[in-house]
Amino acid sequence: MTIASEQVPTAETVEPQTTKKSQGTILGASVIAAGTAVGAGMFSLPVANSGVWFTVCLVLMIVVGYIMHTASLYIMEVTLHFPEGSNYDSLAKGTIGNFGRIVNGLSVAFLCYVLTYAYISGGSSIITYSLSIFGDVNMSSGVASLIFAVVLLSIVMMGTKAVDRVNTVLIGGMIITFMISLSSLIGNSSTANLFPEISLGDRMPYAFYTISFLVASFGLQITVPTVTNYLGLDAKRTSKALLIAIFLAGFFYFLWMFAVFGNISRDDFPAIIAEGGNIGNIIGALSESGISANISVILQIFGNMAVATSFLGVSLSLYDYISDLFKFDTATVAGKAKTVGIAFVPTIILAILFPHGFIAAIGYAGVVLVIFSLLAPIVMVRICRERNPDMYQVPGGNARQAMVFGFGILVFIITAFELTGNLPIFG
Repeated sequence: MTIASEQVPTAETVEPQTTKKSQGTILGASVIAAGTAVGAGMFSLPVANSGVWFTVCLVLMIVVGYIMHTASLYIMEVTLHFPEGSNYDSLAKGTIGNFGRIVNGLSVAFLCYVLTYAYISGGSSIITYSLSIFGDVNMSSGVASLIFAVVLLSIVMMGTKAVDRVNTVLIGGMIITFMISLSSLIGNSSTANLFPEISLGDRMPYAFYTISFLVASFGLQITVPTVTNYLGLDAKRTSKALLIAIFLAGFFYFLWMFAVFGNISRDDFPAIIAEGGNIGNIIGALSESGISANISVILQIFGNMAVATSFLGVSLSLYDYISDLFKFDTATVAGKAKTVGIAFVPTIILAILFPHGFIAAIGYAGVVLVIFSLLAPIVMVRICRERNPDMYQVPGGNARQAMVFGFGILVFIITAFELTGNLPIFG
């Protein structure tokens, strides 16, 4: 993330821009936003929702999806008050000042660190599982974490173009393998697994635990300023793009949850969770559910590509953020070494020492997202409306703003209960 200079225009000093020429397509913007949300994190959803199971999971997805979509609209509204090209740093500085800018920067940095660790953990899980099944090789999780990180970080150090090209290939492969494996999994699904005779009273105690994971799953807010600028600061077209994006993400999650819960019974999840609930554990359980060996291989390929794509995107953001924050010259070997040392050595060490932290890390990512995706946007949008009351405003008034802000506070309370061991967790 680029740190803005003192000359960055603010919402108060710059003439609002409402008639900029559109630059991109609605579909393209939708894919950018949805693609950021849908990734390796989807593997955490079955474990996080195993307590509430399929039907309650769908209800929670709709509620959280709606709130996160509303938050996206508020971020879009704030972006409209700034010059084209402005992003979170400029938005924060121009509304809630330098303190808000610092909090925003720390939130983004922490999120990148947490997700980088999570994806190293997830990648090592798939490597060790794949080697044990197909190569009869027992590699330790620590060694697998190191190999996964070093190989992909070498791509990150080549620059944005290299990541872009590799990700383009990986995303294409993900779509193909996802559709192939999904068709088989859905065809093999059991209604008895999807709709077991479990009372609502047995499910609801676990509903709070899953919320932070769903927040992370619908966490496309980080792309909203980029998408808004891409569409030429056009509120109508950006609103459509964000709506399509949230539906795309929800549709993918629905199919995935249908496939997983239709093939693995609820009674099997305590064992999966006891093993760490990592990506390899989910794929292993699906492989043992009766699907063909070929589909199992395709599913593993999809998992590897999903983790690699997510890791490359997040680690590139962290790499650029650290180099910019400390003003390292990454064109030199010394600059690259310093950046990698600060950005990735801590996460690699954590992944080696604690290889099964994928689920916990994704949960904490949802908590960090609350700061700049739920709480800060409400404060910023109220400031912008006071300064420029005639600009575009998201419908809903104070009640809708209170809903988003209150939900953010709720997630923090849930996290406090979880950290103190007072939150029921299935398994």
